[in-house]
Amino acid sequence: MTTAFDPIDLSGTRLANRIAMAPMTRSRAGEGGTATDLVVEYYAQRASAGLIITEGVQPSVVGQGYPSTPGLHSAEQVASWRRVTDAVHAAGGRIFAQLMHAGRIGHPDLLPDGLTPVSASAVRPAGQLFTGTGTADFTTPRELTGDEVRQTVADFAAAARNAIDAGFDGVELHGANGYLIHQFLAPNTNLRDDEWGGSDEARIRFAVEVVKAVAAEIGAERTGLRISPGNPYNDIDEPARDAVYTALVREIEPLGLAYLHVLEAVQIRELTLALRKQFSGTFVLSALTDGPTGPDDHSVVDDGLADIIAYGALFIANPDLPARLKAGGPFNTPDPSTFFGGGAKGYVDYPALDDVQVQAVQEQGGGVG
Repeated sequence: MTTAFDPIDLSGTRLANRIAMAPMTRSRAGEGGTATDLVVEYYAQRASAGLIITEGVQPSVVGQGYPSTPGLHSAEQVASWRRVTDAVHAAGGRIFAQLMHAGRIGHPDLLPDGLTPVSASAVRPAGQLFTGTGTADFTTPRELTGDEVRQTVADFAAAARNAIDAGFDGVELHGANGYLIHQFLAPNTNLRDDEWGGSDEARIRFAVEVVKAVAAEIGAERTGLRISPGNPYNDIDEPARDAVYTALVREIEPLGLAYLHVLEAVQIRELTLALRKQFSGTFVLSALTDGPTGPDDHSVVDDGLADIIAYGALFIANPDLPARLKAGGPFNTPDPSTFFGGGAKGYVDYPALDDVQVQAVQEQGGGVG
């Protein structure tokens, strides 16, 4: 029987085990969206994961959605990430960069003068976000023109090339959790009636085009996609999720991607099973049972539901998580007050946010990815 502790070949990249570190926003980038010494230490500490998937990294300036998040669109950013990938590889690990364009989940205060968040359509999300100095209401995004949509596809491809130049083993495209790719997929955030919206087939086009562009740039074997069918996070509504996601997977299946990463945000195991059957490549799962992925959930690999299991918050509190899982514990309890800007309590000494800041960032998805 295959277990989570067995190695796996990920389209030519050998992983020591089938335990992935899920992408999690940490808001700890330095000036100019660069990776800092703390980022190097944080990922190197967790190199025993079969695969590390980084926090969301913006592919362009306007793609930023949270304070102090990193990018992969400048030479300085590429050089800073090279230190991270070198450290992870020196420790025997493998690491993919998650490329995340936040779309409408952002604020002008986070962007250079004159820029505003953009999206598939000009639909303002409900709620507020933390801007780094306080909370603010979400604003109405500017709808991307057709030419801008195509430029955004090109931005993803350029960032993917930068990721490889920075030493990453591959990239994961963030099509989940209500960010830009997800905003094109969902009918309540994509009101377009052009080639990028108006039907299920048109709404999946942006996701498909981004995947194809990145695969053409760096190779399908170094390209993964994360999705979260039915996830209402960031004010998303997908009443016909099954049709949309089966259509999406049908389009990307022939490309030979490194993996498909499914985040179970709601109890829809039937759709997970259907997508698992539909996708012939490596299937990564962030499982939802009674809550976030827990110590016993690696059994989904034993059961054949997934090829790789991804852990989130538990990896923050337990940098050596694979060893602890194999031993059956003990496990440190994740402390949300240390999730943003700092490290896991007991591993990296760094000032924690106050309670108001923690609540604000949790509500906008920090620590989740």
